[in-house]
Amino acid sequence: MCGIALIVSGVRIELSSLLPDHNLPFPQYPHVHHTGFSIEDIKAALQRRGPDNLGTRKVYLELTSSSYADIEEEEEENPSSFCFSEKKNDCITSTYEVVQNDDSIVLNSVAELHFVGATLQLRGVDPVFQPLVDNLGNVLVYNGEIFGGLHIDRNSNDAECLMHALAKCCSCNWDEHETGCHCFEKGKISVTKLLSTIRGPWATIYWQDSSKTLWFGRDALGRRSLLVHWPTLDDPRLLLSSVSPLSPIKIISDSEVGDGIPDHDFWEELSCGIYSLKLDKLKLVGCLVGEVRRHDWIDPELNELIKWERTYVECKSYEINSLGVSDERAHHITKSTSANGTSSKLGVQMNCTAEHAKLCADSPGSLLNGATVHQATSLPAHRVLDALRESVARRSIINPILQATMGKSETGVRGKMVPVAVLFSGGLDSMILAALLDKCLEPCYEVDLLNVSFDEQFAPDRISARAGVKELQRISPLRRWNLVEIDADLSNLTSETEHVMSLINPSKTYMDLNIGIALWLAAGGDGWVDTGISNNFGQYCQRLKYKSDAKILLVGSGADEQCAGYSRHRTKYRMGGWLGLHEEMKLDMQRIWKRNLGRDDRCISDTGKEARFPFLDEDVIRTLLEIPLWEVANLDQPVGRGDKKILREVTTCRYVCCFVRCNINNVYVPNCLSSCPSPHEYHFMWSYHGCVINLNVAD
Repeated sequence: MCGIALIVSGVRIELSSLLPDHNLPFPQYPHVHHTGFSIEDIKAALQRRGPDNLGTRKVYLELTSSSYADIEEEEEENPSSFCFSEKKNDCITSTYEVVQNDDSIVLNSVAELHFVGATLQLRGVDPVFQPLVDNLGNVLVYNGEIFGGLHIDRNSNDAECLMHALAKCCSCNWDEHETGCHCFEKGKISVTKLLSTIRGPWATIYWQDSSKTLWFGRDALGRRSLLVHWPTLDDPRLLLSSVSPLSPIKIISDSEVGDGIPDHDFWEELSCGIYSLKLDKLKLVGCLVGEVRRHDWIDPELNELIKWERTYVECKSYEINSLGVSDERAHHITKSTSANGTSSKLGVQMNCTAEHAKLCADSPGSLLNGATVHQATSLPAHRVLDALRESVARRSIINPILQATMGKSETGVRGKMVPVAVLFSGGLDSMILAALLDKCLEPCYEVDLLNVSFDEQFAPDRISARAGVKELQRISPLRRWNLVEIDADLSNLTSETEHVMSLINPSKTYMDLNIGIALWLAAGGDGWVDTGISNNFGQYCQRLKYKSDAKILLVGSGADEQCAGYSRHRTKYRMGGWLGLHEEMKLDMQRIWKRNLGRDDRCISDTGKEARFPFLDEDVIRTLLEIPLWEVANLDQPVGRGDKKILREVTTCRYVCCFVRCNINNVYVPNCLSSCPSPHEYHFMWSYHGCVINLNVAD
């Protein structure tokens, strides 16, 4: 996980194509001070996300009548040097003057681009320092993982590979119709097409020096946070950041969310997509101007995925084969995939080592040794199991740089080996993730199961989590499972609450705040573990203080949205039948970036951990969409059976069939995740990915 940010000042930014009613503010000079928060506040917020290293890079732009120069300032934790480069540009002509004054640098610049990058490095061999700068003057800050589209071998780093690929892109802005671009004949592609091919979560900001164009955006599902402040009359800068820094709290009216929640009008979630800002000279005024454009995704399969249309919605009388789809469709779906390290229609890379492949090779219909063969299985559940197994496998690969730092302590004594943790409730989603993770990790690694409760041992999620870990211990006795019990009292979390308020920004409901606190505590991993296994929920076991050091957290986001797990889905089904249910699920998936993922990413990554979402893998989404809706859910059945029907059937498949009955069929306690209410259906106690959340408000 990384933290990235950019401050653009001194540029008159045109937003008419995005915001038709936007007033165009006149730019202020880069050195003008703005109140609210400083660059140091942004750096502090980002470094909590990326504790390994922090760096900044400035690009100064100056106008003259003869030449163009961009001046780049490089700063790490101890800034000591500046690097300058000069390039010609037919559209913008400029120069610069540097004056040394009292040990500070004064620049007669018109505009300034200030990049900030903080890194938590989990992939590659050698340390990587952001912002990345190449010999062409391009600058990149990147937060994400590349699981396909670009080849990333086990010893490579995502950001470095992306930087290398971006340097080969053309600067002609012919992204919609490549045949009109002369660079296409030379084997180059557009920035838009390259970013459209990436599979996995990402957010990025990229300065393409040859075209004087700024590119920024986030993946089509919004799995990585990126906030934006569009220029206003009060603050004409363009700001992008992974997270909002701490800022003074302004109380807003009780009618919206109640006292104590800050006014979050400065930032907004950047809508999923790719954006560009091409700088040019405004001759009449003598300043730089740029128009922000939003670009379409070029990859047709990605566009199809975003539409979230299901082929078979209503159950009809035509023949359905054992895959749950028509014969013609089944032939298309199960056609074998390539042998170049990718799998499925969306070409997701596995990058598995031989040892990792051996651990995963016993999955039905799946061969995880760098290539995958999808065999026709007898049930849709087996296809979902295959997709989930591959998704968990590619998200649990232990790369060399993570392996080298794992288990180290300040005393030099080898500590515990826990690379991956699961946000764990003991319910359906988290049990599936934990069981699949067990098949993808070598037995020498421990697994932390993170469970948050505001009601100590009496919370339903705590009871089901304890039952769940016993079952995991039974089916995989060689694995050490650490159920990390994180107890909290909201009344004693005053300072923590204020901090989480800045993390959920621009979200601003009590539901967001309660979920944010729970996720933040879970990711922190500061709790207790029992010293042994008890038949009476641990009442005779000693509890010891424990802090999880796992850097990778598996989260069950997307399971409820795709498999009809919310109670409102039953309401829509009763009112509108299968079509009504499909439209509600489609709405959930198309707004998950704004309602859930950005907030969750900010709260989890603030602890220096990286959230990964196996249920939101492109191939998992594709697989679920290719299965008829009536195979995914059957809401005529009772709660805890018909909702998320396909996932319950996954638990009966081979290797995932040994779950305790209380977690699957609700014999002892309700299946917390399967009956999760809508964010608009407030209950006293609500479960969210292993966290029981108290809510004292009514709808």
